[in-house]
Amino acid sequence: MKIGTQLETDRLIIRHWTLSDQDREFFHFINSDETVRQFYVTRMSREDTDRRLEDHVTTDSKSGLKWAVACLKSTGQPVGHTGLGDVDYETPFTPCIEVGWLFDPKFWGQAFASEAGAALLKHGFEDAGLEEIVAFAVIENQASVAVMERIGMLKVEDGNFEHPGVPDTHAHLRPHVLYSLTEQAWLDQVQST
Repeated sequence: MKIGTQLETDRLIIRHWTLSDQDREFFHFINSDETVRQFYVTRMSREDTDRRLEDHVTTDSKSGLKWAVACLKSTGQPVGHTGLGDVDYETPFTPCIEVGWLFDPKFWGQAFASEAGAALLKHGFEDAGLEEIVAFAVIENQASVAVMERIGMLKVEDGNFEHPGVPDTHAHLRPHVLYSLTEQAWLDQVQST
């Protein structure tokens, strides 16, 4: 998400991470919970998540975009890690900007990821001036793939790839599917609704 902005949807406020106790606690949860991270290699300690959050909050990105936290508009409770961010490892489709989401399992099945993802695509194209946004997931992560499709992203033909950050010890998490959306395709979708 563009630095210095906050997004509002029907049910969510999407804002930048802070170093508050509430954000630290939720950032640790979302990076250590077994259910949330079933398709990820790492489960981070509190010390590691505190250090990563501090780096994230204090370091500027190359693109001027940062990951964010999605909070319930009604209470301010953090429920998801989402946003637009740089992909900083080498793949056939990088450099690029990714949209992503990780939500607290208590809020799964309520379309919060789709709501956040759609708002972030709009923000990326209208406010950040992006020409293309990608999303990817472990092939077996059908819930995330379904979100990509619900928000209008298109599967990249022959776009499946082996994630370079996944070690041999977790080879079953290496195969990923790639989705993409260009600004023009997004505009075409918006105009047809």
